[in-house]
Amino acid sequence: MGSDDHYPEEAPAHPVRVDGFRIDRYTVTNERFDAFVAATGYVTVAERPLDPALYPGAPPENLAPGSMVFTPTPGPVDLRHLSQWWAWVPGASWRRPEGPGSGVDDRGDHPVVQVAHEDAAAYAAWAGASLPTEAQWEYAARGGLDGAGFTWGDEARPGGQVLANTWDGPDFPWRSTGGSGWTRTAPVGSFPPNGYDLFDMAGNVWEWTADWWTDRHPAAAAHDCCAPVNPRGGDADTSRDARQPQFAVPRRVVKGGSFLCADTYCRRYRPAARRPQAVDTGMSHIGFRCVRALPRADGVADELSRTVPPGTALPGGMS
Repeated sequence: MGSDDHYPEEAPAHPVRVDGFRIDRYTVTNERFDAFVAATGYVTVAERPLDPALYPGAPPENLAPGSMVFTPTPGPVDLRHLSQWWAWVPGASWRRPEGPGSGVDDRGDHPVVQVAHEDAAAYAAWAGASLPTEAQWEYAARGGLDGAGFTWGDEARPGGQVLANTWDGPDFPWRSTGGSGWTRTAPVGSFPPNGYDLFDMAGNVWEWTADWWTDRHPAAAAHDCCAPVNPRGGDADTSRDARQPQFAVPRRVVKGGSFLCADTYCRRYRPAARRPQAVDTGMSHIGFRCVRALPRADGVADELSRTVPPGTALPGGMS
């Protein structure tokens, strides 16, 4: 788990063990999330007014229901300032990912976005599942390629192939050459699966995990026999952003990268990559998938899931 070769928050690489589990083959789609909302009447965080006490000094207009939306810039910009391509948009939600005037009627098979951690956890509970731990997610993403840089191997584009929905070209965040065929989310399953027959474990959307953010991984155990089993990272208090103490919002780990991952800016569409995300904030490039206990006693796997036993590289198809 982790890597010593890329960004500092991924280090150190260290062995862990996870018990067997089932994980969704695809990220949760707009169609599936709509079924959840229709069955429960659930209202997402982005559709509720914000608590002013949590955002001291925020302009009143920013406390209206809404979410964070990516907008390409008109030309090259200083990449140190994310506010040039991210904006709080009142009215943005999972139903209107880019704000008023947008919609998902023609995106039923795209991953649901603009969901906060609470929303993802509520869906998972309704589905009789849970959100994956960071260790579960990373194990599944590797697809049996232990230590490989990407979900498919060590080359970003083997033989020139585009194997994930990521930003194409050097001109982030203003011009993508469209090598993936998409400039925002793509329908789930648009790119080849990994070795465990799981789709979109790289790119398309970042995915929520159940773990609190930590700046680094713990040091490796002295002996492989003592590797942590089913590790859980961090706690709510230490997950907060020390650079913004005025915002007392905990952060969870998101994994997998998104359609905004550009090799020249954010090469995080890799299993070891990770970043913190405030639990109360959805964005137009964050979704999720669920995990469940091992298969039922009758051995039948769910249509949208597959079994991932520890240490076993499974062939294509269902188990």
